[in-house]
Amino acid sequence: MRAKQWRQGVLIGILLLVAFWLLSLIWGLVGKAQIAVTQANDAKWQYETLEERKAMLQANVASLQTERGKDAAIRTAFGVARPGEEVIVVVPPEQKAPTTTPPWWQKIFDWF
Repeated sequence: MRAKQWRQGVLIGILLLVAFWLLSLIWGLVGKAQIAVTQANDAKWQYETLEERKAMLQANVASLQTERGKDAAIRTAFGVARPGEEVIVVVPPEQKAPTTTPPWWQKIFDWF
């Protein structure tokens, strides 16, 4: 009877060790799955960002293939003008002083 209990105790101990080992393996897999999902989301975000940039660059290239686009790029980059063109400077309008008349009592104090 004592030997049977001892064997059952050893068997239960081995089964518990195997259960803990399996749980640790599962825990490691869950951690790796979370890392993989995070990296997949990051890669998707980077891909979408690169696609937007690609579309913008393709639009820039398309505009540079026209004569007007080349002209605009050269003007922007180097600040040049065509022969005969002049610089136009826009000046804000002059601020005029208010033309209100002072009250009668202020005229009296100014007189003193």
